[in-house]
Amino acid sequence: MNAVLWIIAGLLAAVFATAGALKLTQPRAKLLAAGMAWTGDFSDGTVKLIGALELLAAVGLILPALLDVVPVLVPLAALGLVLVMVGGAVVHARHKEYPNIIGNVVLLALAAVVVWGRFGPHSFSS
Repeated sequence: MNAVLWIIAGLLAAVFATAGALKLTQPRAKLLAAGMAWTGDFSDGTVKLIGALELLAAVGLILPALLDVVPVLVPLAALGLVLVMVGGAVVHARHKEYPNIIGNVVLLALAAVVVWGRFGPHSFSS
């Protein structure tokens, strides 16, 4: 199960590092034009904040465990992503972007598995 949790954490890290970097490096208007309609509801700063949180969570899923420095940050980063995905699902529901909610739910479920595994039976301290 440890290997499965590493794989899930790695996949989540790749997805959120990419999404976070995109939000941090692209202007909100360009994201809006690319089909991210939700960005129209938020300020430039808020979109950048969401991107920064996603990027930090991606790093937090891997680096603390890899370096064996405060590995409790791994499930905390995953918990943060669960919260981000709940918020994302709410925003997509308001926009009636129901197919996007499926992606939110899948990512939320994967992050929840990491939270469960790393806080529970497969923590780095056991």
